[in-house]
Amino acid sequence: MMNPKKYTRQYFMPPERCMKWAEKEYVDHAPVWCSVDLRDGNQALVVPMTLDQKIDFFKLLVDVGFKEIEVGFPAASDTEFQFLRRLIEEDLIPDDVTIQVLTQAREHIIRRTFEALKGAKNAIVHVYNSTSLAQREQVFHMSKEEILKIAVDGAKLLQQLTDEAGEKYRFEYSPESFTGTEVDYAVEVCNAVLDVWKPTADRKAIINLPSTVQMSMPHVYASQIEYVNDHLKYRDNVVISLHPHNDRGCGISDAEMGMLAGADRIEGTLFGNGERTGNVDIVTLGMNMYAQGVDPKLNFNDMTKITEAYEKYTGMKVDERSPYAGALVFAAFSGSHQDAIAKGMKYREENQCETWTVPYLPIDPTDIGRSYDADVIRINSQSGKGGVGYILEQNYGLKLPKKMREAMGYAAKGVSDELHKELLPEEIFQLFKDKFENITEPYRIQEMHFKQHNGIIAEVTVEYDGRTSVIVASGNGRLNAVSNAMKRHFRLEYDLVTYEEHALEQSSSSRAIAYVGIREKKTGNLHWGAGLDVDIIKASVDALLTAINHMVEKQA
Repeated sequence: MMNPKKYTRQYFMPPERCMKWAEKEYVDHAPVWCSVDLRDGNQALVVPMTLDQKIDFFKLLVDVGFKEIEVGFPAASDTEFQFLRRLIEEDLIPDDVTIQVLTQAREHIIRRTFEALKGAKNAIVHVYNSTSLAQREQVFHMSKEEILKIAVDGAKLLQQLTDEAGEKYRFEYSPESFTGTEVDYAVEVCNAVLDVWKPTADRKAIINLPSTVQMSMPHVYASQIEYVNDHLKYRDNVVISLHPHNDRGCGISDAEMGMLAGADRIEGTLFGNGERTGNVDIVTLGMNMYAQGVDPKLNFNDMTKITEAYEKYTGMKVDERSPYAGALVFAAFSGSHQDAIAKGMKYREENQCETWTVPYLPIDPTDIGRSYDADVIRINSQSGKGGVGYILEQNYGLKLPKKMREAMGYAAKGVSDELHKELLPEEIFQLFKDKFENITEPYRIQEMHFKQHNGIIAEVTVEYDGRTSVIVASGNGRLNAVSNAMKRHFRLEYDLVTYEEHALEQSSSSRAIAYVGIREKKTGNLHWGAGLDVDIIKASVDALLTAINHMVEKQA
C-alpha cells in the first residue's frame, strides 16, 4: 500500500516574503550557459564515455556555442585527469572558452585538481560541500559551524594554490543540497566563502545554488533564489548560478523561474542527461527563449546533427516527444491539426508575415534544420484532407480542388488503416496516381477530333466492352462536347460539376494537369479524375474519362 503520510516537506521557505520574481513576464536575455555534460552527464551513463568520445563531445559543445564547459572531476579517476591534460596539452580549448573543474572541499582532492589544471588559460575551479539539514544530521554528524568551516577552508585553499601557481583562476562555490538547506544558513555559508575570495568586477565569483534533489514546487525554489539574490555580499561581483535537477520533472520551470528571481547563469546538459531523472535540459531551455523572441546565444540550427552526435557519444536516446528535438514533436497526424497548419502556412505566405504565428507549431521547424514535408504533416489513418493536400502540393505541385482533396484524404486514410502504418509522401503520390490518373477501364478513348460549328463538335473513338464506337456530340467547349457524347451514346447520367487546371512546370513545354469532378444524378455521389499532358485538352479528357470509369466501377 502507498502511504503518503511517511513523507513530509523537507525544504525551507525563506524567512521573509520573496515574490518579486512573480511580477516578471518572461526571461528577457540569455544566461551564461555552462554545460556539465562531460562531468555530471558522463558520470550518470551506464557506460561512461571514452577519452576520444569526450574529446569529440567537447568539440560539439564548442560548436553549439558554450563558453563555459565543465570538463570533469580530475581527481576522481585517471581517465578524468588525462582528459583534462589532453585538452590543455593539445591546445583544444579555444581562447574564448573557459573550462570548469569540480572538486570536493577536501585538501588532497583540491591539490590533485590543481595538478591537472597546469597550463590552462581560462579556468573555473568549482568547490562544493553539502549543507543540508539531512546531510548534516545523517551523513556528517556535524554542526552548522563545522560545515561552514569546511566551506571556508576549501575556499582558502583554492585561493592559496591559485596564488602559488601565479594564475587568476575564477572560483565557484556550491552549497550542495541547497534545496534542503535553511535558506538563511545557505546565505551565511556563501557569504563566508565570498569573504575569503573578495570578488572584484574583473574576477567575479560564482555562487551556484543547485537543486541537487528537487524538493518543492518551482515557485518555492524561485523564492529561495530571490532571498539569496537579495542577501549576498559583493552582489555586483557575484554570478548567481543554478544547477537544477529534475526529480519532480520541473527542471525547466525551476531554471526559468530562478532566472526571473535573479540568477545569471545555468548549469545543465544537452537533452537533460544526468543522475537519476537528469539535469535541466539546456536544449529545451534555450529553445523556449528562442520561441519567445529571445536570442539564447546557442546554435541549434542543425538539431538533427546535435541529436545524432549526442546519441552516438552517450549511448542515450532522445525521446521522440522530447521538446524541439524529438522526431515527432512537429508531426501532425490529426486531420484538424493538419488543416490548420496548412492554412496557417498559406496565410503566412500570402500576407508575407514577419512573425511566426502558425497554429500548432510553436517555432518554425526550418529554424532548427527540420522540414515541413518530412517532419510536420504526417499521414496515417487519423489524418485528413488538409494534410494529404498539403503534401501533394508542397512535394509534387498538385493543387487539388477542395472536394477532391477530401476524396484523396479518405483514400489515404483507408490505405493507412488497412496497412496499419504511416504513409510517406512518395506513397501518397503513388496512391493519387493509381486512384485518380489514367484509369482506362471500362472506357478507353483512342482518338478525338474537333470542329467548330454552332459551338464545338467532338468526334470520339471509344473502346468499350471489346467493341469500338465512333460517337459524336456538340457542346460549348471541347471537354463539354466529349462529355455530351459519352452521356448520349452510353446513357451515362451525371453532371460535370468541377473543372480545374494548372501548369506543373514553368516552361514552353510544361505539362498541365486537369482535375474533373462529376456528380451522379441518381445518388449525388461525386467521382474524380486527373489527367496529365502537355496538351491541356488531352489532359482534361483523360481526367473526365477517369472520373467516368470510377463512377461505372462504383455502380457495378
